[in-house]
Amino acid sequence: MAYDLEEQEQIASLKAFWNKFGNLITWLAIIVLGSYAAYNYWNYYQRNTAAEASGLYEEMQKSLAARDNAKVQRIAADIESKYARSAYAQMSALAAAKSAFDANDMKTAKARLQWVVEHGSDEYQSVARLRLAGVLLDEKAYDEALKTLGGEVLPQFASAVADRKGDVLVAQNKVAEARSAYQAALDAMAKNDPARQLVQLKLEAIGGTVATPKAAA
Repeated sequence: MAYDLEEQEQIASLKAFWNKFGNLITWLAIIVLGSYAAYNYWNYYQRNTAAEASGLYEEMQKSLAARDNAKVQRIAADIESKYARSAYAQMSALAAAKSAFDANDMKTAKARLQWVVEHGSDEYQSVARLRLAGVLLDEKAYDEALKTLGGEVLPQFASAVADRKGDVLVAQNKVAEARSAYQAALDAMAKNDPARQLVQLKLEAIGGTVATPKAAA
């Protein structure tokens, strides 16, 4: 088919343009299409991963109800190895730690809690610090317990951390420091906190006096 002069010029311009920019356009198209495919795959992977982790977590709940600690630990290890970045890994580690504690397996309980301290998100990490410190307190590893409590926690856990520090300090016969810790716990608590009365009792039991809040000016 014959082309007129204007069409030939357009074709020549197109060829020149493609010769100059064709390679770049091709690579940009590959990158865009590749990114789109990767995005779709990632969404599919995330949905599939969440479903699998959820299924394992449900299986763990059944094992917890049956008090089958061995199976609980196997499932926790499986979730941790395959789905470490999911919330299910943190929840299962905390649950497995409680199961191990109830089975008097302190080594496993500490390992599960330490994993959450090192890899968990803020809320789970704060819970794990408190529970790990409690296990260490039971084992009379007082310095290690205080070190664990010294890590960062969310503000809403400040009173619980101070209370637990008080318990550790009492066990070390550091009464003055324990009083300060209990008072700090009370200062961080809401007036209607159900745990407030217990902390007051512990403070008074070691000769402390609950500070009266200052009236607003």
